[in-house]
Amino acid sequence: MGGTGSERSYDMVHYGHSNQLRQARAMGDYLIVGVHTDEEIAKHKGPPVFTQEERYKMVQAIKWVDEVVPAAPYVTTLETLDKHNCDFCVHGNDITLTVDGRDTYEEVKQAGRYRECKRTQGVSTTDLVGRMLLVTKAHHSGQEMSSEYREYADSFGKCPGGRDPWTGVSQFLQTSQKIIQFASGKEPQPGETVIYVAGAFDLFHIGHVDFLEKVYRLAERPYVIAGLHFDQEVNRYKGKNYPIMTLHERTLSVLACRVSKGGGRPHLPRLPRPVRVGGGDWGSILCHG
Repeated sequence: MGGTGSERSYDMVHYGHSNQLRQARAMGDYLIVGVHTDEEIAKHKGPPVFTQEERYKMVQAIKWVDEVVPAAPYVTTLETLDKHNCDFCVHGNDITLTVDGRDTYEEVKQAGRYRECKRTQGVSTTDLVGRMLLVTKAHHSGQEMSSEYREYADSFGKCPGGRDPWTGVSQFLQTSQKIIQFASGKEPQPGETVIYVAGAFDLFHIGHVDFLEKVYRLAERPYVIAGLHFDQEVNRYKGKNYPIMTLHERTLSVLACRVSKGGGRPHLPRLPRPVRVGGGDWGSILCHG
């Protein structure tokens, strides 16, 4: 099986985009992602939130992407697939239309070079924009979920039955299967430097990617763990309706980033004892922006 292609706007990149790319990558050996220009998006959908350069870099930061093609045409043709040596293209099961109502994948569908993957339920760019405009907290995780995360965090380091303390996923988590699919599942190895960072990582954007890339360069053999604050904690220090994304959604966004091998651990700023970062044969660094 050869190259696989995927083309979209990838504006306000979220875990739904990442999950689509994860599924596309599993269909082939090499994933090439085409990203549309600002001009093309404005013509067919309206102006994007992020610039094309920002969107190119955001997509390249997703760990299932092998190559990004800038300025990809809005309508996917056989010529485009052949130019980039792609056997077929992949898109979610939501139809994409041009400004005049034409299916953007019509040509490749007729040629049998189109594959479809499941669209991730519960998240979309439109939904995220709606949360910002409505200024609601209805999407925040409840106190019950936070207490479960605290119980989960307290179990770090104990690991009954050999569960990996660095990338383990508790059974209560509703999105545990998705997190398992996103996580690398690799422990830090002897000689690696464990670097721990913590924050909200809300609406994961180019600034977060730049920060994590700088963190990654702090050591010769880095192992980056990103801790995420609970929704209630983020709201306490940022106010209004922040965070826009729930803890689950923010976790998946961080885990999709190729820099963070062990990302997505819930972080408790008010724990009476420090969260274990490193030990044994590993060095450790605590880092903040």
